Amino acid sequence: MGRTPAIMLQGTGSDVGKSVLVAGLCRLFANRGLTVRPFKPQNMSNNAAVAAIPGTGAFGEIGRAQWLQALACRTPPTTDMNPVLLKPQSETGSQIVLAGKVAGAARGREYQALKARFLETVIGSFERLSAEADLVLVEGAGSAAEINLRKNDIANMGFATAAAVPVVLVGDIDRGGVIASLVGTHAILPDGDRAMVKAYLINRFRGDPSLFDDGLSAITRFTGWESLGVVPHLAAAARLPAEDSVALERPGLTASKSARLTVAVPIIGRIANFDDLDPLKAEPDVAVVFVRPGEPLPADAGLVVLPGSKSTIGDLATLRANGWDRDIAAHVARGGHVVGLCGGYQMLGRTVRDPDGIEGEEREAPGLDLLDVETVMQPEKTVRPARAATPDGLPLDGYEIHLGKTTGPDCARPVAILDGIPDGATSHDGRISGTYLHGIFGADEFRREFLARFGLDGSAAGYRQSVEAALDEIADALELVVDVTKLMAIAEGR
Repeated sequence: MGRTPAIMLQGTGSDVGKSVLVAGLCRLFANRGLTVRPFKPQNMSNNAAVAAIPGTGAFGEIGRAQWLQALACRTPPTTDMNPVLLKPQSETGSQIVLAGKVAGAARGREYQALKARFLETVIGSFERLSAEADLVLVEGAGSAAEINLRKNDIANMGFATAAAVPVVLVGDIDRGGVIASLVGTHAILPDGDRAMVKAYLINRFRGDPSLFDDGLSAITRFTGWESLGVVPHLAAAARLPAEDSVALERPGLTASKSARLTVAVPIIGRIANFDDLDPLKAEPDVAVVFVRPGEPLPADAGLVVLPGSKSTIGDLATLRANGWDRDIAAHVARGGHVVGLCGGYQMLGRTVRDPDGIEGEEREAPGLDLLDVETVMQPEKTVRPARAATPDGLPLDGYEIHLGKTTGPDCARPVAILDGIPDGATSHDGRISGTYLHGIFGADEFRREFLARFGLDGSAAGYRQSVEAALDEIADALELVVDVTKLMAIAEGR
């Protein structure tokens, strides 16, 4: 065949479950003894992860979903797994991360003209991954049928045709209209793109799958594509980190009445790396409530967490526009605790200054004045994995992705020690703290000690082990319902 087997999962729309399916298939084939690599040519997400830049000894950024898929493959993540990452920083523009490093910013229309330049980088990354793998599982972005964006495309059919990678189309039956979405995609794809699609998968089916047999026959009759199976709703997927903020638009974000600790998290406009909260969500006595714009922070919350942000000054304005600054002040006055993570840490200080306009047009904004620190944005971005510890020696394991330097008297009480350097700040009474360390709640021993402040014991289960177990559960479920033999034959070009 002359190439490493590869197959690309594209969707009929956004959030049809491609990321989870690729992660599950990565683990499935890894469990079979294959060397598997994940690949996503272009991603758009403010949930980023740190990955090695091959051959340099340096680190860069990739989408969090590709970090998870690398974990599913049991291989360290590299920037080749996601060579183009777009990080939205306004309603119309995004920062461009190319091969792990910031390469500028562009508005939507500007990017459409720029993206053709990135195809060489994308193909180079794909070829390097292919050279070290038995199988490459590729994830598309958004919809395969975005024909208005087809010119110079690198995310879906543009990549598939350039790299000669066959496509499996994924439709989400849970949202309804799956027959029309698959048949409609077939109808509007150009002939060359349509020929790249070899089969389809139905995702998130609830109930007896035999009830959809006639639906499968209809899709195949209209399209000529064969079905690779009907994937049920995968409950274990809830234990995996979410890819991006689309997950926050789903219902079911309210607190459980049985929870002993409610954690309130405002959904700021450019929320980033909110999977930092996943280890707390997994605790049986903790309810993490993501608060939508226009809603007040719950008065019964014992903890407010300000998450990461792609635009700290802009999101400070969002906090104030929603009255969340007043809610947080009232929460603190009642004796509540507040933790700021990365951009959220910056918001807790007296002032945030951006003299070079790195994050936007606004150059300075007052913070929430809950920590005696101030932040100055700087052009050089810190991107690195971090093995750290608390000042009293509890192990921490996370990563840093941030602009800016934060200094002030409260930094004399750091949250963590990173490579011998103090990080973060804590108020005199210990109820307000902030840190640049992402993933801090994933450290099991630290999380249990932190929850003890609220009278909770904390789960004895390890968070990372829970993610690993969820990947294995998903892989086992896919073994039962996906025609893996046909899928592999397609990947091999047969």
